[in-house]
Formats: sequence, structure tokens, C-alpha cells
Amino acid sequence: FPSHDSSVWGGGYGGAQSNVIDYVTIATTGNATDFGDLTVARNRLASCSSSTRGVWAGGNNSSTTNYNIIDYVTISTAGNAVDFGDLLQTVFGLAGCSNSTRGLFGAGSSPSNTNVINYITIASVGNSTDFGDLNQQVQEPGACASSTRGVWGGGYGGAQSNVIDYVTIATTGNATDFGDLTAARGYLGGCSSSTRGIFGGGYDTAYVNIIDYITIASAGNATDFGDLLTGTGYIAACSSTVRGVFGGGATNVTTVNTLQYITIASTGNAQDFGDLTVTRSALAACSNAHGGL
Repeated sequence: FPSHDSSVWGGGYGGAQSNVIDYVTIATTGNATDFGDLTVARNRLASCSSSTRGVWAGGNNSSTTNYNIIDYVTISTAGNAVDFGDLLQTVFGLAGCSNSTRGLFGAGSSPSNTNVINYITIASVGNSTDFGDLNQQVQEPGACASSTRGVWGGGYGGAQSNVIDYVTIATTGNATDFGDLTAARGYLGGCSSSTRGIFGGGYDTAYVNIIDYITIASAGNATDFGDLLTGTGYIAACSSTVRGVFGGGATNVTTVNTLQYITIASTGNAQDFGDLTVTRSALAACSNAHGGL
């Protein structure tokens, strides 16, 4: 049964569009358990969360069907997602982050690349509101947050990007440059403790196993953390304040259901955690104990 320190993993593509939501308890290791279903099967969506709710936004179902859907679950209670409202635009390839109050969704393609940031109040329901703009128009960045700052890194905008941007979540306005990733890449995952942001995986000319970290309260370039189990892009990530977990994605060989974890306060390579219930890439994950809470 979902508990504090739980993560939920929704959507993705594994030969067909998925509406599956799985959950795991981050402090343990083991295989995921079925939680319920999204309102619409889709991939290339984004997620964020408070300590009670998990939210998914955007995504697409094919090359021609893009979504502005926002849906949510109560993380402590397994079950199907419920409609929350709509994004400002139909968009896929976006990334989400949050503190305990606000959820932010930035970047993506709709169908051309965008720098728009939408925000919601997680405890309510309704349509998103314009927050401001990122410094780059990209799809498939990674994102993470502290309770104060939301951070996006990387992405693809005609070329792979190494740019890291940040905003102050409690205000609205355009992003400020933070620094650079250790390597330009898109299709990566992001997660965080209250102090460190982690960016893992991605794609440049091939899928990469790079894990970088930043200190969210400062600005500056990312530092090498270690490696994922294998080069993986279209990967999802979420965290507690202690552990970051990466799941699913595409490797240079196949699509995977692998879950792998790191201890955020240290450095080192990822370790095997278990497996998702369904093999899929381009999914999105969130938790009720991440560093933005």
C-alpha cells in the first residue's frame, strides 16, 4: 500500500501507449506494484507532486495527437487518476518540478519547441497559469526543485543542450541562467534532495549513462556524480530527500523496465532497485517525499 516515501510512475510507451501507474517505496528496494491508470494513455508527459498528490501533465499519443491534459492521484491511496484541468497549450516532451504548493511544467514541443512555463496550485484543481519563460526553447529536459527553486537542465532544441535554468517557484517570471551540465544532452531525468539536484541519463549521439549534480541554492556548472547502470534516455526520475530513483527508458539496445537508485548526498554509480510492472520509456514519475517539500 502506498506510504510516505512513495513514488508513482505514470504513462510511457512500450510498443503501445501506456496508462499504467506503478508505485514503489523509495527507502526499500524491490519491484513496483500496480497503482491504477492515467485518464489517457500517453507518453512524453511530465510529473510533479506535493506530499499528498501526484500530478501528470501533457504528453502525446502519436505523431499527430498531443495533449493538454492534467490529471492527478492521491499518493496514499491506490486508484485511477482524476482530471485536474488543462495546460495552456497541448505540449509533449516537457518537464515538471514542484514545492509543496506549486507545480511547474516547462519546455516541450507543441509541436514546435517552446520555452513556456505553466504553473498550478497542486492542492486545488483547475487550468494552469502562465509563469514565464525558460531561456531556451527545448523539448525533453530534466527538472528538479528545492522548496525555493525550480531547475531545468538540458534538452533538445535542434541540437542537444547543456543549459541549466532556474526560477523562484513562489514568484512568477522568466528563468535565470544557472550554469551548464557536464555534457549536452536531452531526454534525461531529474530529481533532488532539498539541497542537491541530480540529472541522469539522456541522449546525445547515443544514449548516455552520465549522472550530474548541482547545489540548488547556488549557481554554477554541474559536477560528475557517477553513472547509471547503462546508457539510458527517455528515463523518468523521482526522489526522497535521501535517494534518487531512475526508472524505465530506452537504451542503445532496447526499452527497459529497470529501476535504479543513488544516495543523493554522496557520489557514485547507480545500483539496481527492481523493476517496473511494464517495460516502457518516456514515462514520468513523482513522489510524496522529494526535496522540494
